[in-house]
Amino acid sequence: MEQVHPSRLQNFPISWFAMVMGLSGFTIAWHRAETSLELPWGISPVLLVVTIGIFALLGLCYLAKALRYWPQVRGEFGHPIKLNFFPTISIGLILVSIALLPYNASVSLMVWALGTVLHLAFTLYVLSAWVHHTHFEINHMNPAWFIPIVGNILVPIAGVHHASPEISWFFFSIGLVFWLVLLTIIFYRMFFHNPLPGKLLPTLFILIAPPAVGFISWVQLTGALDSFARILYYTAAFLTLMLLTQVQRFLKLEFFLSWWAYSFPMAAITIATLLMYAQLQLPFFRGLAMVLLGLLSLLIAVLLYRTGMAVARREICIEEG
Repeated sequence: MEQVHPSRLQNFPISWFAMVMGLSGFTIAWHRAETSLELPWGISPVLLVVTIGIFALLGLCYLAKALRYWPQVRGEFGHPIKLNFFPTISIGLILVSIALLPYNASVSLMVWALGTVLHLAFTLYVLSAWVHHTHFEINHMNPAWFIPIVGNILVPIAGVHHASPEISWFFFSIGLVFWLVLLTIIFYRMFFHNPLPGKLLPTLFILIAPPAVGFISWVQLTGALDSFARILYYTAAFLTLMLLTQVQRFLKLEFFLSWWAYSFPMAAITIATLLMYAQLQLPFFRGLAMVLLGLLSLLIAVLLYRTGMAVARREICIEEG
């Protein structure tokens, strides 16, 4: 086996873990589709094994980086943008626990508990860093800032099966309130300050995730498709439509790992649409879910191909200019 050059390990970015979020969401979407749409293909168990394998591989690589190049890890932890990608590790655990739930509730509980506790720790640390910062500026703000705080809104999806509903309500409340706060700041930044740099433009898709995931969590918590659930779903649907109408802008971008920011939000709106179909049994939502699942599958295939090509060409894990 070829030995990894130290400089590549030294520059192994924390943003790799956004890949786990995308693949986990893809796995969950396919499982829900196989159930709700009665699809004959049972590929979701295979996707789950692949996702866990990639998560473990990335975890080992980053652990090796932490042991050998701790100053670089500490530097990422203090970076105004990269800091927000550390909670992708805990969100990855929460998503894997959701994917595991239909197969092994006990293992799902252990993974969910670890991810939830770790994410709460990240939330408290990041929020404290934001409040007491000395170097953050409005131009550092981008939708990736949703990840540490708003990510709490994911907890109830598996949480209602594993613990008291009050725990799930606690995390849902944090995610919902801070989504509204950060959404306001993000639109202020985009409307009245410099546009996002090309490398961060894919993070605009993260705007879709909070209302889509919030919709799923709300239905899990209340057991009903009520007015507020519809507001969350249709907000996510509008944001998806808005971003898809600008696809030409995104296709012109140079490939970066930030392209994986497309994946989880698209998985979230796909899963939310499958849930709408399960609740309403309207043919429109069935058709829309199938279209979104097809787009998501194509997107994941493209992302895997482009990532593999970038790794082969040594365009990833290099020192930033």
